[in-house]
Amino acid sequence: MSAASPVPELPGVLTAAQVRETAAAVVRVQQPDGGIPWAVGEHIDVWNHVEAAMALLVAGEVEAAEAAYEWVRRRQRADGTWPMKIIGEAVEDDAAEANMCAYLAVGVWHHWLVRRDSGFVERFWPVVRRALDFVASMQAPFGGISWSREADGTLREDGGALLAGSSSIYHSFRAGLSLAGLVQQPQPDWEVVAGGLRHALEAHRDQFMDKSTFSMDWYYPVLGGPVRGREAAEMFERRWDDFVVDGLGCRCVDTNPWVTGAETCELVLALDNVGDRDRALRLFTDIQHSRHESGLYWTGYVFPEGVWWPNEQTTYTSAAVILAADALSSTTPGAGIFRGDALTAEPRPMPLQCGCGESVVSRSSGR
Repeated sequence: MSAASPVPELPGVLTAAQVRETAAAVVRVQQPDGGIPWAVGEHIDVWNHVEAAMALLVAGEVEAAEAAYEWVRRRQRADGTWPMKIIGEAVEDDAAEANMCAYLAVGVWHHWLVRRDSGFVERFWPVVRRALDFVASMQAPFGGISWSREADGTLREDGGALLAGSSSIYHSFRAGLSLAGLVQQPQPDWEVVAGGLRHALEAHRDQFMDKSTFSMDWYYPVLGGPVRGREAAEMFERRWDDFVVDGLGCRCVDTNPWVTGAETCELVLALDNVGDRDRALRLFTDIQHSRHESGLYWTGYVFPEGVWWPNEQTTYTSAAVILAADALSSTTPGAGIFRGDALTAEPRPMPLQCGCGESVVSRSSGR
């Protein structure tokens, strides 16, 4: 196991002491059982919970981070899923969301990069495997991943797939395949799923549900998916002015005068993925206006009125700031987690039943 890593800092923008302060503020929101809600009294979803655990690890809060991961392990259901919303011990929404379930793989791979703790990986590998097997079962014929399933097994939105969610899931499968290699338990079914998903993200973005008013649909194919190089640069340029507000950050929705910290920091990470450091650093600097005196970050800012809305500072926003700081400063061994550093090679694009080629394989994710 590695020694503790230095804490990220960006001179003139964010100090290491401020990063520690932000992490300590997230720990104060953390429940005694390890769960990390959006804010005190609000719900937990596994995606944002894992994101917060990753940020705590980056900031040196190892015990709190590992308590958060143990919460995930304890709360997993037999089918490999977690409820979409949990408040305390109560389940508010028992549907399973594919992207939320997949993201644990990224968190566990990140923990390995930072801590090199083989015991942690061995303990969480079965949890990751069950989760990704579930996600694999949600793949649509064109390659995208159906976004959610009700507790009774029916698909929400008639099985529709989200571009942002599927892009994040692609990243999760790459992390899962890296873990599979680490524990020497190859998962060829996942290779097929990830190849089909890559093909969909590259060739069939029009077959995902239309959420084009949301900035996440704009940058997530670069943040989590396979889009890089000239295509990524062109994607950014096409809608930059729709979403980015100079001096403030990134809008959540193109029609609303509302910039949000989490989306801004995710855009920072996407820009970092393609080497656009100048704009990434400028955006990261801009979003520091949303830092609260507690060390947490406001969710969003309505800029015509100069109002913070909603009236809360959220753990997931604060976590995104810490992870963006790490990526920009290349401080910890996990700083390249979104760039794909140290991940196994990208899976070969693989048309499924999308019209580009014959169905490749019939698979079962049952174990």
